[in-house]
Amino acid sequence: PDMLPLKNQVYIATDGAKGCGARLAGIDIPKYEDSEVTFADLKKRTDKTIAFLKGLDAKSFAGAENKQIVLKFPSTTLEFNGADYVGRFVLPNVYFHITTAYGILRNRGVALGKSDYLGGAK
Repeated sequence: PDMLPLKNQVYIATDGAKGCGARLAGIDIPKYEDSEVTFADLKKRTDKTIAFLKGLDAKSFAGAENKQIVLKFPSTTLEFNGADYVGRFVLPNVYFHITTAYGILRNRGVALGKSDYLGGAK
């Protein structure tokens, strides 16, 4: 009950993923309006994020592990090299919000199990 609602969990997870890809590839981060409210809308947002990430040119990531990443928030600024940005910031945050979304859905009675969380791991 004290967590952000499902839609916000999806917003944050997709923003983290697309932001990571764009920052490391050296391109502008796509802007999403955060207007999705239905499950179908959230699925489309997720699909749009996956398509964006798949469309990035792999060559644009050359040397990205050493790229300087600076994130400015109202109360703090975080600085990373590319490898630490992914491993110490993006992945933990994306996994946290995906896991929280999963928990919210289960709490609301959606029949999900570990295999659903793991996705294509069959």
